[in-house]
Amino acid sequence: MRRAVIDLGTNTFNLLIADTLTREVLFQTKEGVALGMGGINEGRISEAAMLRAFDTLHRFKALCHTWQVQEIQAIGTSALRDATNAQELLYKVQNQLHFTIEIITGQREAELIYKGVRLTHDFENPALIMDIGGGSTEFIAADHQGPFVAHSFDIGVSRLFQLFQFQDPMSLQDIEKVETYLAERCALFFKQQLPTVLIGSSGSFETFYELMEESIFDSKSHAIEVDSNRFEHMLEQIIASTQAERDQNQHIIAIRKKMAPLAAIKTRWVLRQANIEQIYISPYSLKEGVLFGSL
Repeated sequence: MRRAVIDLGTNTFNLLIADTLTREVLFQTKEGVALGMGGINEGRISEAAMLRAFDTLHRFKALCHTWQVQEIQAIGTSALRDATNAQELLYKVQNQLHFTIEIITGQREAELIYKGVRLTHDFENPALIMDIGGGSTEFIAADHQGPFVAHSFDIGVSRLFQLFQFQDPMSLQDIEKVETYLAERCALFFKQQLPTVLIGSSGSFETFYELMEESIFDSKSHAIEVDSNRFEHMLEQIIASTQAERDQNQHIIAIRKKMAPLAAIKTRWVLRQANIEQIYISPYSLKEGVLFGSL
């Protein structure tokens, strides 16, 4: 059976098509939609973002038809669950594209991210999963028996980007106000005993890998360990970079060029808060958890 999962992220929409019997991934793509741009901090989807979202979903539906997909499962996350006008998009998609969008809670999002990541990592030692989104960021502490701590925080990079004004490149004051914002919202989470192994889940972490290695992140089914010192040095370089430098960098996809320093600041802050000693990057996240997690 051919199934498709569409992950309607706050910044990026992801499409994954696979054969559920063989678990073979047949096709995948992503588009920077910026669903949360222009309204996420006010709890709405802007008209322009609504149009971008529908146009992208229309193209994804055509791709599903080409690949003879029998079932489409679409998942809405942070931007949609907080938007007072989310039903406008859901209604239009259901009536014109003929599939439904399920809006999930932050807790359910964390569970599905874990289900995806566990397919790429054995959790022989406890680890802390981090998934950086545009609207939210999920932290899941887990071992071989499953998650024992999971939380979703509304500290996504799109929220941060629209909440503050930043210099180019970021000043020390800019960095400080982001870190203060993070501390106010989730410092208590890091007061508890957490694993010192971090697994970055897909998305921004794939960009981090490509910046560090200057090559494509091509792991298909397992998490890759990276050198912690080199990883932190790469974060420092992103934080210090200018917009012009990021615009010219082929390893940063378009939707992340503006927000990459925010993702880097947040990741560096987490490394320090949790005293991280080992870092892995997993190619799987929510969409793989939806598609394969229950098989």
